[in-house]
Amino acid sequence: MEFDFSPIADNWRFFASGLGVTVALSLISAVTSILAGLVIALLRLYGPGWLRPVLIFYIDSMRAIPVLVVLVWMYFAFPLLVGFTFAPFWAAVIALTLHIAAYAAEVIRAGIESVRPGQTRAALALGMSRAQLLRKVLLPQATIRMLPAFGSILTIAIKDTAIATVIAVPELMHRAETVAGQSYRPVEVFTAVMVAYFVILFPVTRGIDRLYHRVAHLGRS
Repeated sequence: MEFDFSPIADNWRFFASGLGVTVALSLISAVTSILAGLVIALLRLYGPGWLRPVLIFYIDSMRAIPVLVVLVWMYFAFPLLVGFTFAPFWAAVIALTLHIAAYAAEVIRAGIESVRPGQTRAALALGMSRAQLLRKVLLPQATIRMLPAFGSILTIAIKDTAIATVIAVPELMHRAETVAGQSYRPVEVFTAVMVAYFVILFPVTRGIDRLYHRVAHLGRS
């Protein structure tokens, strides 16, 4: 078999625009997932008792349902319920956020609970409010401990953008399918896409790992 990578070179601008969509979708989904996970974790830990079973059900449900199903439901089924259709990009953002936030919430909850209870009692004894306790004692230590897990969440967000191709989001994988179909060179095209994801993800995972090793001592108690 002869390899011909000319379709990648001929369509590099087309791929570059798809890569830009992938990066944007990844970053927005990662940020919204972590913020939503933080809210869910705090409500589960410190919110009203009646809300906790609801949040636990949400977390367990999202972790039990494949992200592809959530994405397809959000784009095709949800508009029938509310009478409003999301653009494919934003439907993907919402679906990825709903799914990844469940994992982020458990990571954040575990991080907060990993701080020794004695520090909480000491802070409250000093007259700190619950907000001050979280801001000055718990979250600074927990955030450092959660860095490796946050790296995994960012990695998952980047990789999961590939499934957005099923609702025609013009990200990297969707562009690759288009070029592969037109050039009849799926091996070369999808190999290039695989390499592109590796080039993006490897520095992210290694960078977060190095950052954690540099600041890990600050999270010890």
